[in-house]
Amino acid sequence: MLGELNKSQIEQVLKNQVIGRIGIHANNRTYVVPVTYVYADQYIYGHSKEGLKIKMMRENPSVCFEVDVMENMANWQSVIAWGNFEELRTDEDKKKAMKLLVDRITPLLTSETMHMHDQPNEHQKDVKGVSAVVFRINLGELTGRFEKR
Repeated sequence: MLGELNKSQIEQVLKNQVIGRIGIHANNRTYVVPVTYVYADQYIYGHSKEGLKIKMMRENPSVCFEVDVMENMANWQSVIAWGNFEELRTDEDKKKAMKLLVDRITPLLTSETMHMHDQPNEHQKDVKGVSAVVFRINLGELTGRFEKR
């Protein structure tokens, strides 16, 4: 059976997942990229290093966001949302957003991953001092579909 998700089901999909995809379009170029995110109060919150994704969203803040739950080819849910990129500028806003992200993602880390962060390694040395761009996407139109066998 194919169908449409209702508003409550759409909210559940957005709240329960942590990896989504942002579709961005600027300068006659379309870019779709996976991101780690948290959903709260009609916003998708994320962070990123400076790069193509941030550059393009600054040029054209109108974006599309997609997330899915895939049990198998006959049992899945998908949400697509359109919204606007907003770069968070104040330290207070950035800290609130990062707390939401950390609180959501930390329980999903494995003990091995947690242990890895206890001791500095070469990768961590390389990224030290890199400042992240913290952003949110103000969601407008949302749609959801599913298939269930």
